[in-house]
Amino acid sequence: MNSHIKKVYVPMTETGFYILLCLKEPNHGYGIVQRVENMTEGEIRLSPGTMYGSLSKMEKDGLITFVREEDKRKIYQITALGTQVLDLELKRIERLYKNAKEGR
Repeated sequence: MNSHIKKVYVPMTETGFYILLCLKEPNHGYGIVQRVENMTEGEIRLSPGTMYGSLSKMEKDGLITFVREEDKRKIYQITALGTQVLDLELKRIERLYKNAKEGR
């Protein structure tokens, strides 16, 4: 992973985090929006503009890849680089959580 990718994506926005998390299995933008809303019990609702802008940037940066088209919807999946970035962010979140628990 190059320093540019690390600098741009870590720490991640909630949008970026949930997109990568949801794309561990192939999915399309609207499917991601629905899944995030379900996962967060409606607390996070991704707007179409934010979603599709993020998908485009992540695809250009190699974090996700276009897999196929179904019913005029683009299906994406996380790449090996995207998995590395997601794992790095998960470790960062776990460290934050551990430090917060120990700091009580």
